[in-house]
Amino acid sequence: MNWDDVRVFLAIARTRTLGGAGRMLGQSQPTMGRRLKALEAALGQTLFQRTAEGFVLTDEGRSVLAHAERMEAEALGLARQLDGAGLQLEGMLRVSTSDWFGLHVMAPVCAELACLHPRITIELLTDARLYSLARREADLVARIVPFDEPDVVQRRLMHVPYALYAARTVEAVPDGPVPLVTMDLGFSEMPDAVWLRQVHPQGRVAFRSNSRHVQAVACAAGVGLAVLPCPLGDAHPGLQRVPGSPSPPGRDVWLGYHRDLRRLPRLQALLRLLFQRLGPAQQDRSHPPLNTEFEAA
Repeated sequence: MNWDDVRVFLAIARTRTLGGAGRMLGQSQPTMGRRLKALEAALGQTLFQRTAEGFVLTDEGRSVLAHAERMEAEALGLARQLDGAGLQLEGMLRVSTSDWFGLHVMAPVCAELACLHPRITIELLTDARLYSLARREADLVARIVPFDEPDVVQRRLMHVPYALYAARTVEAVPDGPVPLVTMDLGFSEMPDAVWLRQVHPQGRVAFRSNSRHVQAVACAAGVGLAVLPCPLGDAHPGLQRVPGSPSPPGRDVWLGYHRDLRRLPRLQALLRLLFQRLGPAQQDRSHPPLNTEFEAA
């Protein structure tokens, strides 16, 4: 039995499609199919039923799943321990965050690190998906909710203020109903979306998107008012803050990485540079780190 085939089995079990498994592992869909057939032949068992809804585990597949997850945990633990013991500023560093935070905060810092240390390869993933630190889907994650995964070293990085924006072509916001640009229905209960409905209860939703960048583009085009993170809204040449508007709720940004990587030199180099570039004015020092390793590593 090939461990790489077991990884394919786990990816298919988690995504339920060959295409999704291929994207997770960076391989083609036909390769996923061949590797699955090889594993089923080696085990002498059919692990999935092919249905209209996707790949569904058989009874034998569910039995294999528990063992495969334990194999994965041990393999990833070994990889993290070996990586954490590395002394060279070289190798892959995968960072995950949201689209606007990746562009306006993380990308400049990651680019500077890549220039300072050419043997480091940085992969910056901007996605709404929450990547797993335990499964090594990312080495460092920045997100707006604290981490509840075990063995994650985390701290509150900064507080991001939000503001209400309009296109620069808008001279004044009318008192009556106004068009609004806001989050899609899947994120409609986020604090800024709730605030926008409360401040403009008669407003008409003209545009929805789960991307802050898309919202900013729509707002700058004159579609309607939008609540945006200030680092994004202030940097857009076509936007202006709505004067006299109350401040919507801001969000905290949390950083986290797996405890096994706390002494990984390339990760610590990125963290030091990130804190230096943010400066004490932007870093959130109002709360101590949740893990002393974040400061001590």
